[in-house]
Parts: sequence; C-alpha cells; structure tokens
Amino acid sequence: MDASAALTGSAPVGSAPASGIVGLPATELSARVRSGELSAVDVVRAHLDHLAVVEGRIGAFRVIRADAALAEAAEVDASPRRAELPLAGVPIAVKDNVAVTGETCTDGSTAHRPAPATVDHPVVARLRAAGAVVIGITRVPELCIYSATDGPGTVTRNPWDTARSCAGSSGGSAAAVAAGIVPLAQGNDGMGSLRLPAAACGLVALKPGRGVVPAQIGADDWSGMAENGALTTTVADLALATAVLSGTTPADPPAPGRPLTVAVSTRSPVPGARLDAPGRAALNAVVAQLEVAGHTVVRREPVVTPAAALGTVVRWLAGADDDATALGLDRRAMQPRSRVHARLGRLARRAGLLRPRTAEAFRARMADFFADVDVLLSPVVTGAPLAARPWHERSFLANIGANARWAPWTSAWNFAGLPALALPGAPRPDGTPTSVQLVGPAGSETRLLWLAGDLERRLPWRRHAPVFDPLEPAGTPAG
Repeated sequence: MDASAALTGSAPVGSAPASGIVGLPATELSARVRSGELSAVDVVRAHLDHLAVVEGRIGAFRVIRADAALAEAAEVDASPRRAELPLAGVPIAVKDNVAVTGETCTDGSTAHRPAPATVDHPVVARLRAAGAVVIGITRVPELCIYSATDGPGTVTRNPWDTARSCAGSSGGSAAAVAAGIVPLAQGNDGMGSLRLPAAACGLVALKPGRGVVPAQIGADDWSGMAENGALTTTVADLALATAVLSGTTPADPPAPGRPLTVAVSTRSPVPGARLDAPGRAALNAVVAQLEVAGHTVVRREPVVTPAAALGTVVRWLAGADDDATALGLDRRAMQPRSRVHARLGRLARRAGLLRPRTAEAFRARMADFFADVDVLLSPVVTGAPLAARPWHERSFLANIGANARWAPWTSAWNFAGLPALALPGAPRPDGTPTSVQLVGPAGSETRLLWLAGDLERRLPWRRHAPVFDPLEPAGTPAG
C-alpha cells in the first residue's frame, strides 16, 4: 500500500501515541510481549497511531503495511513460541532495497518494473522469525548511492531539524527510528549508508564486517562493500538486532577483560574536508571518558592510499550500474545524476579498474594497523547534515561533491570489509546530534558493541528528536 493511502487505511488512528508503549526500546517491548503484559497487536497498533501523527512531516515511508502488520502481530500473539522470540511484537521498518514478501522493491527508483517479491530477503526472514513485525518500507535515494534521501515529489526530512536531510541511503529508516515510529529499522551500508543516517539522526548503527550478516543487496553487494545492519536508539537494541541478523544467540556483549588501546584519527581522507568545532568537542569528550575508564588513547592515522580511494569509488560506481541492470531499470527514466553515475561505473568496469587485489591489499594494510590497536575512534561526518532539498534535481557533480565534503570517514571501512559503528556524541549548540565512529579489526563486532554500551552509560544521549518524541506527549505535533 502506498504511504499516503495507508494513512487513511483501516488501522485505528489516534491523535497521540499510546502512553507507555511507543518510544520504548525494542528490548523492553519484546520482554513485555513475551511475558504477556502487552499484546503484539496493541504494540503495533500504537506505533501505527504514532506514525499517522508524524509521518506527514518527515516522509520516512514509501509503503505502510497497516493491515498486514496488524495481521502479522496477531500471528505473533498466537504463536506457541511467543515466550521465546527475542523480538516478539517489535514493530520494524525495512529499507527499500531488500525483499519483503508481497511488496515491490524499487531501490528508490521510479524506473523499475513492478514485481512484488515472492520471498523475504534472508535478513527480513530472520527478523520475522524472531517475532518482529514489518510495518513499512522506508524511502531511499535512487539506487541507494547518495547522502540525502529524496526523489520526485518527496524529500525525507530529519526529525531533529526538518530543514535538514536525514542523510542516506538508509535515510527513511533513520528518520522512522529518530521520530519514534519504530524502535528498530533495517538498513544497509555500502559507503556509510547506515552510519551517515545514524550520525544525522542521533542513532546507533553497526556496519558488520564482511560475512557476518547475509548481504545479497542488489546485484553483487557493490563487489563486497555493502552489508546489512540496523538502526536503533540504544546499544542494547543494536546488539539484539545484530545477533538476530547474524543468526547468533542474543547476549550482552562480553567485556574485554582488560583496558583497550584506542587510536584516535581526525585527518580527513578527502582534501579540504574538516571536522567542525561541535564535532571536535564531541570527539574530545569521548576521548576524555576513554581515559577516565583506563583505556590507552594514542594518536594514529590510518593511511588510505590513492589506490584504495580509487578502488572504493570504482566499486561505488560499478555497483550502481550492476543494480540498474539487475532491477531491469529503464535507464532513460532514471534520474540524470544516476544515469551518469551508472554510465561511469560501466566504463570503469570495462577499463579493468575493478580490481579485487586492491581491496585485499588495503584489508591487509588495515590488519597491520590493528595489530597493536583494539579500536579506532574517528568522526563520522564533518558537520550538520545536508539541507533537505530535491538533490535528485541537481547534477551528478553537485551530489558527489556535497557527499564527499560531508562524509569522508566512512567508506574506507566498507572497502576493507571491517566492522564500524556510529554512536551519538554531545549535542550541537542548537541541540541537534553529533556522532563518532568506532572501527575495529575483523571479528570485533562484539568489542565495538561493548565499548559503545560503556560510552552510552558514561555519555548518555537523548533517544528521540524532541518535537517527535513519543515519550513527551506535550512535544508531539498535532495530527
């Protein structure tokens, strides 16, 4: 069902969210559904009510599955395994580039050929098997290749400041979580597409390392750079979601049992792109807490070689061309910026610039970097998010220039296939979020989650954007 139509659908719609349900973390909601204190139907209905109140101001969803979600919630309530489901009754959103049975996956393009999926993507199947209920499909930029989420007739906005973008490409998912519509949303990350929306919207997100979570995004996962993950408001929710997505038993991330060695890097791989003052203050506050906790903090810059930088860009370009082909898009109907992007990708592939050995050499170089370093701390973005505007109407060069200046610190870790986590830092003077990034060697997902959880306790953040915060009814906008 189209999002605009769904807002007047058959699901009960109220002028304010149900008190005591909407805004709770996924861990708490699922525990209350498992115990029978809440029904999954009541939980999903309350979140659909809140969606109806706030969606018109942010435009997070392409499809809202109101009736289907309530029916699926009833199945959770009736399940004899309800008490065992780690995400029992938790409303979630799914990004519009993975398959949900019965829904059409568009990858953000109007040039697609409508074909409803006949089977769930593996990550959707795992979330549903854990008891989660998909209430909608979230908006993305065309082919998921840009750092703002918009398309013809729609601009998805940041709940913290609706004049700003929620970033991309998992922008709709991030906006939905930051506005309290869902406590957890699926997304994926090929150049920062989880971490950038997390940074823009004050959320936590983990891009897992290569092979931890089923990928199968688009034609070839951008030659191994793209990974599936989740966006949440708490580290506990992120740890739970990561366990479900990776097919492991949910558990608290174990403490390392020793102080960590944390390298700090602020040098931008993109010449001229610099961290702003609020971002630097947020990063310094994290450094101070790491030192108070007894960790060793060193200044060390990972070197992103020209070959690695070129290899990253080539995979990004070629991935768009592959996805356009796999989806059978009518290239004449694609956005001009995307046509240029995909055309350059095809030329790069034909020129033999897509070289697996370049990525493997960079991965080995980064393994050497982490030989005596447990975690790397860096910025995520240079400053406040891009303006909320129809970026799809601007040129390819205008888009990639804005993307590169705002988000220089994320893509190297996709190229290396290493885990990277974004978490909120101290707010800016206007109250909007900042963010920092934790990166680790292969297999360090639980270490990053443990450290993020410790920082969350030491430097807690506001979980939802104030105007849309479902836990503060006085601040919730009228319908």
